[in-house]
Amino acid sequence: MSAIVKSLTNSEAEAEEWNLRCDMAAVFRVSARLGWNEQIGNHNSLMLPQRTPGETPTFLINARGWRFEELTASNLIVCDLDGNVLRGKGELRKVAFHIHARIHLRNPAATCVMHVHPQYLTALSMLQNPEMALAHHNNLVLNDRVVVDMQGDEPVADNSEGDRIADLMGNKTIMIMASHGVTVVGPTVHDAFDELHSAERTTMYQMTAMATGQPLRRLPERLRRHNNGPRSSHADARMHLDAWRRMLDKDEPDYAT
Repeated sequence: MSAIVKSLTNSEAEAEEWNLRCDMAAVFRVSARLGWNEQIGNHNSLMLPQRTPGETPTFLINARGWRFEELTASNLIVCDLDGNVLRGKGELRKVAFHIHARIHLRNPAATCVMHVHPQYLTALSMLQNPEMALAHHNNLVLNDRVVVDMQGDEPVADNSEGDRIADLMGNKTIMIMASHGVTVVGPTVHDAFDELHSAERTTMYQMTAMATGQPLRRLPERLRRHNNGPRSSHADARMHLDAWRRMLDKDEPDYAT
């Protein structure tokens, strides 16, 4: 089970959940600034810590119908893995349930799941061969962490499709979903956010270079980093999100309300 089991008092659990809510709200606001979301679609979720081993596993997610720039720490909803809304106002989108709950259920390391449609990764997903080239230094770290889903030809509509996606992702952290978008997972909010940010920027470089019509320069295979651990084991993921939060504290402080 992907929920984190800890021994916490009620007050400790509430404080930890609030910190996680603020991180999630920050990621939604930054995603809106960067144009990653599809109108009122797209969704990011996070498994919440369990206070006791027998407690119902729950996850935090955005409710249906909200734009990312509207979201705050307090208006995210809490659901169980059956899709029932346990706390908060609003409903859970069915497509969000089928993707997120099934990944959380089947992939224990996927504590945070981000599913968005950023410009360059989504454009890459529409190509006949939607693969990240080994062309930029970032690719030396990213490429071994990527899986491409070529089977999802229509929107996710049931648990069996969610299970297929979760199983295909396996221990990878980035899934390029053909003709759709991208799903990125991580053990923390900052791990998933930082990896998504790097993947989108790197794909921007690739798509821009491809637009010249010249062939891409390929880096040597021997330089691949072959890193499958948490993003934060080789990147300043927490510091990155903290930097964005300092900007939001100045410009959009209501995210943390």
